[in-house]
Amino acid sequence: MLAQTLALHQQRINVQLSARIDALDDIDLQLKAAMKQGALVGGKRIRPFLVYAIGDMLNVKLEILDACAAAIECVHAYSLIHDDLPAMDDDALRRGQPTVHVAFDEATAILAGDALQSLAFEIISEPTDGLSPSQQLAMVKALAKAAGYHGMCGGQAMDLTATDTHIELATLIQLHKLKTGALIRCAVEFAIIAANTNAIERQILLDFADAIGLAFQVQDDVLDIIASTEELGKPQGSDTDSNKSTYPKLLGLAGAQQTATSLIDDALSALAKLPYNSQLIAEFARFIIERRV
Repeated sequence: MLAQTLALHQQRINVQLSARIDALDDIDLQLKAAMKQGALVGGKRIRPFLVYAIGDMLNVKLEILDACAAAIECVHAYSLIHDDLPAMDDDALRRGQPTVHVAFDEATAILAGDALQSLAFEIISEPTDGLSPSQQLAMVKALAKAAGYHGMCGGQAMDLTATDTHIELATLIQLHKLKTGALIRCAVEFAIIAANTNAIERQILLDFADAIGLAFQVQDDVLDIIASTEELGKPQGSDTDSNKSTYPKLLGLAGAQQTATSLIDDALSALAKLPYNSQLIAEFARFIIERRV
């Protein structure tokens, strides 16, 4: 069931993203092409999947969730384009394809990332049937926080600072809660806002989101060691070669794998408290630490 639903949601969000970018005026065709490469070449679509799957579990129609699912994937795509730049991680491959700055040039890649970030807020702020202005404002605030200083950008800055140094486990956890976890938490928060969920269920779902967000990053660190370049779609061992702070580096490979398993156990325990059919979401949680990409 998970594989089929993932594929359906991936197809749905790809249609949304392609239509949104194609609808832009032809101010600069190279910039539009770079945006499309960054947003549409491959990708697991984990964040849109969470928006759709959690929303569906909470009885929210998928049509209501299309805009926020597209917006969060635009922000994710922008972050990857910028992460790959020479001044950041300096990667030449992403999802098995040349990174945007390699396929085009560095200036175009910077602008493509900037434009995708702006497009995200255009999309999410447009009037949407089924959402009140106050709900949409809450979504805008959640996305801005998750993407900025108190979220992804802050975590990326911590990651750069931690390169070539030894950091404590608590610092590494905080780093990845921001760099990776904040946007995953935001995807779940979008569904919560759309469903007008009560305070108790909201906290349970956010606890679930925090656990899977951290587990996702731990598994990424593990895969950097055990997966091949072909599986990863980028050079195997790139984090190790860059002397990044990772869970295997701090805890050992077995310790990192155990940490990922414990986090998923926490996520599943949270789900069990909800009065909904959460089988699909539970399957997805297990998938996070079973995946090879």
